[in-house]
Amino acid sequence: MARSDATTVAQYLDGLPAERRAVVRAVRDAVRRNLPAGYEECMRWGMISYEVPLSRYPVTYNKQPLGYVALAAQKHYYALYLTCVDENSAQERELRDAYARAGKKLDMGKSCLRFKRLDDLELYAVERAVASTTPDELIARYEASRAS
Repeated sequence: MARSDATTVAQYLDGLPAERRAVVRAVRDAVRRNLPAGYEECMRWGMISYEVPLSRYPVTYNKQPLGYVALAAQKHYYALYLTCVDENSAQERELRDAYARAGKKLDMGKSCLRFKRLDDLELYAVERAVASTTPDELIARYEASRAS
């Protein structure tokens, strides 16, 4: 699937084939159930994005909201971007350990977790990662990274 031009999450979901829509909806529901208060859901970069709104924190280097989690159906896989895992080595270790305990292969870049089927995702570990960082903590980490 090419990058989506959808401007709303509903449009994005409606544009997916039924099978892919079901997977994205399941992961989206898990993210939303575990998302700390203060993040907003929107479409950005052609993906469903969860971010700190500019009204809360406007001083980003690129004038875009601070991204926290993003979800997309790519051409050959699904992608779940977890900045909390990228920025927190304890979270990364916890995620890797959960995949190892479950006997699942973790396909992850710096913060991009790729999976081909919902069953490939270690959902409980993802939910824990999503729940791990409040907007205040994300802002503090961002400010610390910009200071160094």
